[in-house]
Amino acid sequence: MDHALIDSLADAERLALAYAPRPATLVLLALEARLAQAIRQASEPIMAQMRLAWWRDQIALAPTLRENSDGLAAALTLFAGEEEALSALVDGWEVLLSEQMDEAAIERIALGRSTAFGALARLNDAGHAQEAAIAAARRYVLADLAAKLTDGEERAAALALAGREGTRRIVLPRALRSLAVLDGLARRSIGRGGTPLLNGPGSAIAAIRLGLAGR
Repeated sequence: MDHALIDSLADAERLALAYAPRPATLVLLALEARLAQAIRQASEPIMAQMRLAWWRDQIALAPTLRENSDGLAAALTLFAGEEEALSALVDGWEVLLSEQMDEAAIERIALGRSTAFGALARLNDAGHAQEAAIAAARRYVLADLAAKLTDGEERAAALALAGREGTRRIVLPRALRSLAVLDGLARRSIGRGGTPLLNGPGSAIAAIRLGLAGR
């Protein structure tokens, strides 16, 4: 696997990947990390929009026309046939540039990002579990967002939506064990009021248990 892409992941996603190191899973998580970076590091919203537009263009291009000097852009070939889902992912991240981050905006973020995980299920020969994958991804996205939002009202809105997802464990196949780990950490985070997904030794132990047993 591409160590540069692995190194781009946050700790929770890197730990989750270790339990189902499938190339398509790495590409999706790395793309999420790159889109987050584009928004986080942009000095002005227009700069972030330009970078997100670049990724939309790369997704839409034929593989031979992509910027293959960029390892992640080249790796998008693993999502052949699922380009629409990747575009939805970019759309979801772009909502973060909105001036008003209310529940409707947060819903759009969750929809865009979770759609890509449905594609991941199909690509990992787990199409039968795509609805479960989308549900687990939605909870993960909402928990991740709640933990990172600094505005009190926006954070409360994300937590409110996350709380409506319930606490039931979503059963996912082995091929989606990475997502099962992230969903489990999300449930733990939501139950603790929106703490970071990895927050101390307890969360690490929970991740290991989820990774090994899936529950």
